[in-house]
Amino acid sequence: MNPQTPSLQIAHLSKRYGTSPVFNDVSLTVAPGEFVAIMGESGVGKSTLLNCMAGLDTWDSGSVHVGGVDLGTLGDDQRAALRRTQIGFVFQAFHVLPHLDVAQNVALPLLLLGTPDAARVTALLESVGLGGLGARLPQQLSGGQLQRVAIARALVHRPRLILADEPTGNLDPSTAAVVMDALVAQTRLHGAALVLVTHSVAATERADRVLRLTLGGMVDANPPPTSRAGC
Repeated sequence: MNPQTPSLQIAHLSKRYGTSPVFNDVSLTVAPGEFVAIMGESGVGKSTLLNCMAGLDTWDSGSVHVGGVDLGTLGDDQRAALRRTQIGFVFQAFHVLPHLDVAQNVALPLLLLGTPDAARVTALLESVGLGGLGARLPQQLSGGQLQRVAIARALVHRPRLILADEPTGNLDPSTAAVVMDALVAQTRLHGAALVLVTHSVAATERADRVLRLTLGGMVDANPPPTSRAGC
């Protein structure tokens, strides 16, 4: 991918369930290395929008480009292949596999790509504060540790775009801060773009931009104050 190509570009995206709109006319461009946080009322379609960004859900009009590739032109298998190389997804509910240990969970994206790398997995576990826990099973970990496993798994294949859906929503404030430290530090380290859906004001304070999703589209959550010059 050309380094000048946006990591994510959405143009006039709209989705409906039957006749009911989920979101309308959403446009967004995210540059490589940029951290964008998206807020909005419950039920406004934030998670659905994130799934559309990953090609996990469909939309009714508009376009989604990841690394310059138009997801609308790809079949299901092609979208899955693109996700394996270009996208990392962090879910609020962790979605770790209970029958695999921590290291095996983190290594899964590399195995799917046919590029196993035990040293990379070990180094990444160290970097998110899970050093020495690779042999533990998920049921032996706390919620904050499980979320860091999910972050490590999303980052291990070094994708260009990280999508995170309320990654601190199930955590207490101090644990949430540790998880956000790990997420932001690792995405910055590899120059990945990060799009975070959240209700947490503390999480948005780390973002380069904070946007609010409404039924009418995406708006700047922190617009500059209106000039009073000449008043």
